[in-house]
Amino acid sequence: MVATPPPQVIVDSPQAPAIALQDVLVLSGDVAMGSPLENNISWESWPSNGINANFITRAVEPDAVEKLKGSVARVAMFTGEPLRRSKLIGEGQSFMSSILPSGMRAVATAISADTSAGGFILPNDFVDVIMTRRSDTGTGGSGFTTETILKNIRVLAIDQTIQEDEEGKKTRVGQTATLELTPQQAEIITVAQQMADRLTLALRSITDSQEKNLGEADYLVSGNGRRGTVRLIKSGEVSEVGARK
Repeated sequence: MVATPPPQVIVDSPQAPAIALQDVLVLSGDVAMGSPLENNISWESWPSNGINANFITRAVEPDAVEKLKGSVARVAMFTGEPLRRSKLIGEGQSFMSSILPSGMRAVATAISADTSAGGFILPNDFVDVIMTRRSDTGTGGSGFTTETILKNIRVLAIDQTIQEDEEGKKTRVGQTATLELTPQQAEIITVAQQMADRLTLALRSITDSQEKNLGEADYLVSGNGRRGTVRLIKSGEVSEVGARK
């Protein structure tokens, strides 16, 4: 006699609850600081329980894509990052004034590739500003004196133009550097621009950018002359001399 197998019991597994989703506005491409939003933003579904209050959602702002086109990035943003209004500058608002810390000034100075570390100085780099000017040697001749007038200065922006080299390759060369300065430093560089034959930006190492309270040529605006040591360049020879500043 064959034993009858016990009846099979089928138990339904509980289904996982459906995850609630909402459309969130995200970056579909990297955006550099100071660049406008164009066709690099799109809607993407996110779990509702993972949405920050600062995110932009389609449910609240269905026309956000069109409204935010033309807005400028206050900081660099990256692909897949949810968009936040705190990182944007509205159309018609000043980009430079919005990134400038309280109490600081933005001052532009003319540069060229041979006076800006070969064109490799970029926004948020730190530089020293070196002034070169003609000087009477006291022996009937003339030479050049050089002096670092400002140290550890943050570069806010580089205005760049595209040029072609001898091989026809296009390169980007800065023409104007905008520097972040205190009011007194702004006066110093304004006077130096009138006095100097050339102003040169010297790129500082990132490890040196934390140095504070560095000296500056405040005598240029204080009216208090003083004697100091400067480098005199004549016929390719460099010497240090005392000079009335």
